[in-house]
Amino acid sequence: MSFDYDLFVIGGGSGGVRAGRVAAETGAKVALAEEYRMGGTCVIRGCVPKKLMVFASGYSERMDEAAKYGWDVTGGEFDWQKFWPHMRSELDRLEGIYRTNLGRPGTTIYDQRATIVDPHTVQLADGSRHTTKHILVATGGTPFKPAETPGIELAGTSNDVFLMEELPKSILIVGGGYIACEFACIFNGLGVATTQYYRGAQVLRGFDEEARGHIAELMQGRGVNLHVGTDVMAMEQRDGGIWVKASNGDQAVYDKVIYATGRTPNTQGLGLEEAGVKLGRGGKILVDDYSQTNIPSIFAVGDVTDRVNLTPVAIREGAAFVETVFKGNPTKVDHSNVASAIFTQPEYGAVGLTEEQAAEQEEIEVYCAAFRPMQNAFIGKEERVLFKLIVSKANRKILGAHIIADGAGELIQMVGVAVKMGATKEDFDATVAVHPTMSEEVVLMKTPTRTA
Repeated sequence: MSFDYDLFVIGGGSGGVRAGRVAAETGAKVALAEEYRMGGTCVIRGCVPKKLMVFASGYSERMDEAAKYGWDVTGGEFDWQKFWPHMRSELDRLEGIYRTNLGRPGTTIYDQRATIVDPHTVQLADGSRHTTKHILVATGGTPFKPAETPGIELAGTSNDVFLMEELPKSILIVGGGYIACEFACIFNGLGVATTQYYRGAQVLRGFDEEARGHIAELMQGRGVNLHVGTDVMAMEQRDGGIWVKASNGDQAVYDKVIYATGRTPNTQGLGLEEAGVKLGRGGKILVDDYSQTNIPSIFAVGDVTDRVNLTPVAIREGAAFVETVFKGNPTKVDHSNVASAIFTQPEYGAVGLTEEQAAEQEEIEVYCAAFRPMQNAFIGKEERVLFKLIVSKANRKILGAHIIADGAGELIQMVGVAVKMGATKEDFDATVAVHPTMSEEVVLMKTPTRTA
């Protein structure tokens, strides 16, 4: 049977673009459809603009520290009108690069929504249909808001943050995951009166318990008005803002309310179920180790599969898909020991297991140190960093590493290499420290803090 395309990719995020570009480079005839902007969540409304905001928000703390170190610093208010257009220009530039790289090997780009008609047919929003040998779904995730909350239409989501033309004077962040915590720290650092509600007992569910508590304490210490065990009961438009009634009895008016209560796979209305594709909890696409669905011609990569929802993982999955389908080299992606960073202030970097996960698996030793680094101690700043290693008693391998400190995202990348290679505690011990640094603690912890 003859097809219009060898591959039709639905979704122009990091995973879909990588798969489309690399497949086209093999000589395959490829098309890609994206209904919003090329680059997906990461480039347009996630990692990249968020990190730029993290950079901007960190200078308030640095200016205060600089003054204590002897610099004559005259601070002022953050100018959103100067930052925001610059950020938007940078996103435009990156989107252009994505388009250029995708189009260079000959990929056809459709700037419209695509849905699946059957295992070999895709329909575009303009009504045109195209046949294809393979379909790759890479539509990512979409923010979730609880529809049952009265006044929920008044609240925005993380997507809306990057479209704000004015910086609010007060904001309520609802949620306790990494996105919520990151935005709470960002707005707080930009000088916005920031409140955060999370209905659970502690923020960052699923991460290491000790690290979660440490982060929450530091966020509060830097000025975030964090309330756990608290949820929004109702919202109304009042007094030029959004009136919020909380489950703890608090009532207040905020300029903005942003929900960061999780993301769900973006599969609604794509025609997947009609084509026979099996979906899992929350609408995620069920795939095997090679990103193939139960329909042989349909594959999926990235957050839409809800495996490890990180941009570099989606990119690897997209590349592995091309190796498997277009290069005759069946390739699995190893989802174990993937390092990640939460860009709170300070940052939290993690790789491997939490203490709780490891203790359920086997007997462990825990090495942990919380201390004031030299830079903080010199100016009387009480904030402490945290370094933690979780070690198998049986084979001495590092099962998990957790770092909370400025630059933890950079540090955990290096530690992640060692953990991925199967380094033992003795390998760490045998490594000579780099002095004076705070990171030397990772090779200087000799005595277990506890065993489990």
